[in-house]
Amino acid sequence: MSTPGTLLVVDAANVVGSVPDGWWRDRRGAAERLRDSLVGYAADGIPGHPGPLDVVLVVEGAARGVASVPGVRVRSAPGSGDDLIVEVAAAAAGRACVVVTADRELRRRVGESGAVCVGPRTVRP
Repeated sequence: MSTPGTLLVVDAANVVGSVPDGWWRDRRGAAERLRDSLVGYAADGIPGHPGPLDVVLVVEGAARGVASVPGVRVRSAPGSGDDLIVEVAAAAAGRACVVVTADRELRRRVGESGAVCVGPRTVRP
């Protein structure tokens, strides 16, 4: 059995909010555009983590219900997106996990389970 690739967990609210492009007018649409832009990273990887990657996009609030697409699984947080991200990262025990967020408290929390954190520019140049 082969070892699963790196798990890339993306904090949708934090990454979408990192660019003032009017995302607040259509949070669901912004999350869908981010989801679609992540497909290439699933195949090609990110710096320091070659593909294929297992990509999980965590959405919350008005973005809940965004559908998954091939290459990107979308998880809708029933409450706090940060709590779901911590849960997903903790469940990745035994494999590399990278969390994309600029949220300092979230970085601390996922770091406790061994996840590595990178900033939003990693997936949003």
